[in-house]
Amino acid sequence: MKHVVILIPPQTSILDVAGPLEVLSKANDCMVSANKQNRPYYITHLVSMDNTSIVPTSCGMPVICEGGLSGIFYSIDTVIIAGRGIYKQHIPQSILDWLRSVAKEHPKTRIASVCAGAFILAETGLLNGRKATTHWMLCDQMALQFPRITVERDPIFIKDGNFYTSAGISTGIDLTLGLVEEDVGRDVAMEVARILVLYLKRPGNQSQFSTLLITQSTNHLPVNQIVQFIQEHLSEDLSVERLADRLSMSSRNFSRVFTKETGISPAKYVEKVRVEAARRYLEESNLSLDQVAQTCGLVNANGLRRLFMRHLNTSPGIYRKNFGPKLQSAEI
Repeated sequence: MKHVVILIPPQTSILDVAGPLEVLSKANDCMVSANKQNRPYYITHLVSMDNTSIVPTSCGMPVICEGGLSGIFYSIDTVIIAGRGIYKQHIPQSILDWLRSVAKEHPKTRIASVCAGAFILAETGLLNGRKATTHWMLCDQMALQFPRITVERDPIFIKDGNFYTSAGISTGIDLTLGLVEEDVGRDVAMEVARILVLYLKRPGNQSQFSTLLITQSTNHLPVNQIVQFIQEHLSEDLSVERLADRLSMSSRNFSRVFTKETGISPAKYVEKVRVEAARRYLEESNLSLDQVAQTCGLVNANGLRRLFMRHLNTSPGIYRKNFGPKLQSAEI
């Protein structure tokens, strides 16, 4: 059994707590149903940072805790720090001291943060010289406040040694799925993702910014129509000329309108959508690299490899080895 402590500051987001908690609960269910474990694998402990038993959250729903830090008497495998809540400026010294002592006295214990909880972890100094992330709206602030930390603005979560940091709110689910995969394997993590009806089990280097989400912010009907067309015809010719022709516009005017409405040029948008689609195929399917490339409109594996190197600085074969189904090693 593994003891997981979720530290909860007052006025944190409820999803910072409920997301990781639900993943661990469903992992327990999966382990029992698969006869891999006849008792809970994860024992979760909700612990307040102010030694109270009831902690208010930002949405008004209270969380009932076991108590404060002084009530921890068990060996801890993982600490998850929820968003910093009221601790925007001053973080109590007792919290920082406790986190430092856990890292020093139990070096194998994993310490993770969700969203702005990274600021609490950063304040301990434990992230100095390491890579970390937080909510995209706070990355600049974190980089300025903690110059000894390499703040990565794009990934949804980062592992550096035994320290894990995640981006905004819902990424606590992704991070915890990653922890489950480390502990009991990809099959259980994928089953939990399916039970939670997640669209995709996202690896840590998935971007905080979805290309699809960017374009959904526009109300411009022709742009929305062409975005839908791109999604449904990835394997086809999606040149600017063809897309413009579908809207009976000149290439120059179409590019101007599309860029104005989305903040990205049509060509770059198509390329990013193809990257995201290819990643999903590599993560979830056993299609060959050539098949993935053709499905995404990239002709062959060489085109797919060039695209991955340009956007992800890795090859599709290595990407699949790290994040895909358990097989293909011959395609790397």
